[in-house]
Amino acid sequence: MASSPRTVEEIFKDYNARRSALVRALTYDVDDFYSQCDPDKENLCLYGHPNEAWEVALPAEEVPPELPEPALGINFARDGMNRKDWLSLVAVHSDCWLLSVSFYFGARLNRNERKRLFSMINDLPTVFEVVTGRKTTKEKPTVESGSKSRNSTKRSIDGQPRSNPKLSDNSYEEDEEEQGDTFCGSCGGGYNSDEFWIGCDNCERWYHGKCVKITPAKAETIKFYNCPSCQKKVRQ
Repeated sequence: MASSPRTVEEIFKDYNARRSALVRALTYDVDDFYSQCDPDKENLCLYGHPNEAWEVALPAEEVPPELPEPALGINFARDGMNRKDWLSLVAVHSDCWLLSVSFYFGARLNRNERKRLFSMINDLPTVFEVVTGRKTTKEKPTVESGSKSRNSTKRSIDGQPRSNPKLSDNSYEEDEEEQGDTFCGSCGGGYNSDEFWIGCDNCERWYHGKCVKITPAKAETIKFYNCPSCQKKVRQ
């Protein structure tokens, strides 16, 4: 590859673009994708590219391949399964492939960088969840009342603000650990209780208010928040 992504942000951007391509193949373009997966053809794979384009093609000929390869022969099972079940199976294999590519690129990252990369990836719904309509319920980090997203009843808090005197020391320490795993979807910066954060109601990623130009006062008037990335996808 002429230029492989090297930083956490670059690798995540590559992951997100490939994921978007695969989601489109299995949802909006599903009829086209289904027709291309002819069981009479040779082993076919579903690829997602960094330019957000998807492709059904034969596997790479070189061994070892330049990148980890997606599931081989997805077309063979097409007519032998219920269509919905087959698409779900392709989605699961697609998630596995996306992770393998990201951590192939991230082989030289250090422990904390790998942890941050996975946290950013894990904040997005999987291809399988999108295709099947399933949505995992995720606990979000607690935040102080001055830096919470919108209001105390809407995902900004896992029940109560951190300043609540009823919380035990142990639960406070656990909250601190959870917050340490949260990173801004825009700048990649880690959680800081002194800053205002807002969570996207669509993709469920979290952002510094300053990064997406949302103030605490403005957040109180928003019933359903779409982050810049989700807004861009809607416009497309």
